[in-house]
Amino acid sequence: MLQISTGPEQLWEVDYRAANTITLNNEPFAWDIADLGEGRFHVLHEGRSYNAEVVSTDFTTKNIVLKVNGQRIELNAKDRFDLLLERLGMSDATAAKVNELKAPMPGLIVDIRVTPGQTVQKGDPLLVLEAMKMENILKAPADGTVGSLKVNLRDNVQKGQVLVQFS
Repeated sequence: MLQISTGPEQLWEVDYRAANTITLNNEPFAWDIADLGEGRFHVLHEGRSYNAEVVSTDFTTKNIVLKVNGQRIELNAKDRFDLLLERLGMSDATAAKVNELKAPMPGLIVDIRVTPGQTVQKGDPLLVLEAMKMENILKAPADGTVGSLKVNLRDNVQKGQVLVQFS
């Protein structure tokens, strides 16, 4: 189960565990989806047609930016562990001291938005990693200072490779 939000008043519970079955707020969600490639999809739901594109994903903060019929939508996902930490008052428990940022997947560095010595806050964009023709903005996992960049523009990186070290 995931809790998906597009803002403080837009909240949905999505369950996707059953094979090819999705429930939205405990109601069956009937749709037909066609993968058009390169992060683009065609969706049919309740007789209406939607064109969807994945603009960016940030797996650290579980943020996804979509474009649906030309409209930009920012989604934030919380899994059961995030919700449990939130209920226990520990939602900031993951904001501990972070020494480095590693590549979440293999890809190509297409933009570097920070320099060594720069102070960053949690969520600030650091790098843009292109993977499977989608741009993924890698953001600061915590407040800190960029110690050094371990990659250069247009470098190919592997999953788990250190990209940024914090001081």
